[in-house]
Amino acid sequence: MLRREPKPSPESMTLAGHLVELRQRVIVAVLAISVMALVGWFLYPQILNLLKRPYCLAYPNHCDLYVTAPLDGLALRFKIAGFSGLVLASPVVLWELWRFITPGLKPTEKRYAIPFIVSSIVLFLAGAALAYFSFEHALIFLKDIGGPSLITIYNPNQYLSLIILVMVLFGVTFEFPVLLVALEFARVVTSRQLLGWWRWAVIAIAVVAAVFTPSGDPISMLVMMVPLVFFYFAAIAIGRIAGR
Repeated sequence: MLRREPKPSPESMTLAGHLVELRQRVIVAVLAISVMALVGWFLYPQILNLLKRPYCLAYPNHCDLYVTAPLDGLALRFKIAGFSGLVLASPVVLWELWRFITPGLKPTEKRYAIPFIVSSIVLFLAGAALAYFSFEHALIFLKDIGGPSLITIYNPNQYLSLIILVMVLFGVTFEFPVLLVALEFARVVTSRQLLGWWRWAVIAIAVVAAVFTPSGDPISMLVMMVPLVFFYFAAIAIGRIAGR
């Protein structure tokens, strides 16, 4: 009976071995994204209606999207399929990334890594969801500031690009507390230092919210700013509890 050779430890693996393993992980991730993108291609009408919902709430009388070129519809379907593939396949991608970096971590690092990864995913999704549900108010603000004499005709590719950009930006900025807690655990900064910098931090958060809000409306800025200020003080509290 043939015996299976044990998998080499990370310390004994050569650079070529690490590259081979990385290639295998990347192939699995790309296949997962491709399969989920195919799912998104067939679920295109449902996904498009979901992304149109803030637009229809802001403009209840009409929320049609108008294409201005023959290939706009095809480009839109490809864009939604690609976006769906990245979102739906993200658990597989993160799992493959975790499997690749886990062998090189120490036991204490593994214990901290899982809460950090889970909280990062949850916060990103929370930020994207908050952006989605507040997008209606951003559209209303943009409509009102333009004046009643303007007739709104949205191009679907431009509309989709904007709502996806806002959701991604909100999701990324919601990783802010994870970064602060990681810096505290790495002893780069202390909770006492962060507490002493809170005034400058609030000003910096306001600037970031103004820059990272593509619509530029005050409601979206506040929707981003208020949670980030809360996260800042929450990170200080976590650092205090952990003795950092």
